[in-house]
Amino acid sequence: MITRRALLAASATAPALAWAAPGGAVPLAATPIARLDTRWWRERHQAKLAEAKAGPHDLVWLGDSITQNFERAGPEPWAQYRPVWERHYGRYHPLNLGFSGDATCHLLWRLRNGEIAGLSPKAAIILIGANNLGRLHWSAEDTVAGIDAVVAQTRRAMPRTRILLLGVLPSDRGPWVEETTLAINHTLARRNWEGPVVFQDVGAVLRVNGRVDTSLFYDPWLKPPAPSLHPTPEGMERIAQAIAPALAAMI
Repeated sequence: MITRRALLAASATAPALAWAAPGGAVPLAATPIARLDTRWWRERHQAKLAEAKAGPHDLVWLGDSITQNFERAGPEPWAQYRPVWERHYGRYHPLNLGFSGDATCHLLWRLRNGEIAGLSPKAAIILIGANNLGRLHWSAEDTVAGIDAVVAQTRRAMPRTRILLLGVLPSDRGPWVEETTLAINHTLARRNWEGPVVFQDVGAVLRVNGRVDTSLFYDPWLKPPAPSLHPTPEGMERIAQAIAPALAAMI
């Protein structure tokens, strides 16, 4: 994970965005920032540039590790994501642009540096923001600004593509994260989205009696265990079923 100090240093030379907070300040969450000092991230970016050009792709998923997990195929039972991906999205020649650890600023940099250049899929699914609430500890307002910037850049790069924007998924990382997640999704749900953008909060499928259903996350099974953040294949299956009507309408 990139530290806040590194983000501040990188943002000094990052290109400006059209979006700006009152007073003209652009939050780091809405500033394109690379992770090129991380080898696997740099190599994955290059690989995804080549994969994108090898299309065509009718569907693009944009996100962080929750999206990248779709590329996993075990051997642990809780890592069998690829069957879910193939069952629900395989027929759309999908492109997985999920990068573990990415916050909104990192996804924004990737979008501005070729990963969707020249693409025109029928639909794009955006799931981003969870890492804004981790070590970065960015506010709901800043995270919404980052998500807005990601949506705007996606629309600029792929103007004929319909966009399904998903709310930040629930987790059990503490009261502040829970409150901030709810605030982000509440703001996004009230937004009067223009053009081909649909917002859907699917968090309810990962809850039971209003609380996070930890059985639908693999993090507690890790050694050492971690707070629930990444849905299991069953959790992603539930999300896939929840968004199926909206995705079908787009494609």
